[in-house]
Amino acid sequence: MTVMKIIDAHHHSWQIRAAHHQWPKPDEAAIYRDFEIRDLTDEAASSQAIGIDSAPQLVASVLVQSQPDARDTAWMLERAAKAPLVQAVVGWADLLADDAPRQIAALARHPLLRGLRPMLQSIPDTDWLLRDDLAPAIYAMIDHGLRLDALVQPRHLPMLARFAARYPQLPIVIDHAAKPRIAAAPDAKWRDDMMMLADQGLWCKLSGLRTEQSPDQPADNLTPYAQQIIRQFGPRLMWGSDWPVLHLAGDQWGDWYQQCAAWAAGTIDAERLFHGAAAEFYSINIKG
Repeated sequence: MTVMKIIDAHHHSWQIRAAHHQWPKPDEAAIYRDFEIRDLTDEAASSQAIGIDSAPQLVASVLVQSQPDARDTAWMLERAAKAPLVQAVVGWADLLADDAPRQIAALARHPLLRGLRPMLQSIPDTDWLLRDDLAPAIYAMIDHGLRLDALVQPRHLPMLARFAARYPQLPIVIDHAAKPRIAAAPDAKWRDDMMMLADQGLWCKLSGLRTEQSPDQPADNLTPYAQQIIRQFGPRLMWGSDWPVLHLAGDQWGDWYQQCAAWAAGTIDAERLFHGAAAEFYSINIKG
């Protein structure tokens, strides 16, 4: 059995008692506890790839914000600096702050800060990202070589196409394939909107889909969605576990890896999906 080197392009870490913590809430019992980076390392190490041709070896990761608070970004950067696994951090900043460009410049000086993620899914205004008063912050991101993680829902996709056309120099990755509503087959509008964004050169993460299903839906129901984004994004598709949020679906890190490895077999360059795309997008250099 060969070993597949993995860059996990999307995971989280949080402390429930931290002053800036807002989510998860106590009613989400499966994830309502502290999750440290070492917990991810342990879970990935214990994963056994059964019935597939390669075993996963987690060699690097991208730590992504989960709280809309600058203190969360500072906390993540502090933790990441002590965790060799984490090779990139996607933080949060108040993009509407009067001094947003200064804040972004300060964050960008940290060697692990590679991008920002406004929590668009939680903002009622679908077109929020197109606000004119966000332009100074967006241009600051471009000037300092940062990327945008787009935490969007299908309602945002036409807006995101307009945003990408307005700021073509800003690298953008769509988190969790835009969280489609999982039904018997992909919705035609979601499919067409994602194709439009793929044609514009955006990137996408094969992540977070299990928790978009209802509890009684098996992972196999996601096959047409995975196949769709594999075809659409190809070499600009990267794998992320969305750990520990995937625990809400009853999955472990290795379960999602195995499922995605099965989808990848014979359809896409697995090394590109599980390693190369994230390395290129987030400028991660793994030696050896």
